[in-house]
Amino acid sequence: MKVNVQTHHVSINDDSRKEIESKFEKVSAHFPQLISCDIIITKEHGQHQVEVFTNYEGVRVSAKATDDVMYPAIAGAVKKLETGLRNRKGQLKSGLHEKPTSTKPEIASDIIQEMKLV
Repeated sequence: MKVNVQTHHVSINDDSRKEIESKFEKVSAHFPQLISCDIIITKEHGQHQVEVFTNYEGVRVSAKATDDVMYPAIAGAVKKLETGLRNRKGQLKSGLHEKPTSTKPEIASDIIQEMKLV
């Protein structure tokens, strides 16, 4: 998976970039259909804000996390992204199962007629 990192008001060295990519390797292991992931890291008013965007099975999945320190913000965004991807995967799999059909009549008068009370 290709990881694109953009920063605003934050500088990232090569070690930090490798750390970020290693966190997203775990995500790509669980979801091999992912091709790329865009990460935007900004720092405003002493808070690090991390936004993550990716496309999964034709739907854009995004996550956002904020923290005073950059690495916990990244970890929070990764966790939220995994949750969003699992949710989307569940939605896709739920359409594969056949829905049960009700064989009982839904109207009370039909139930009473079947009882043959006379």
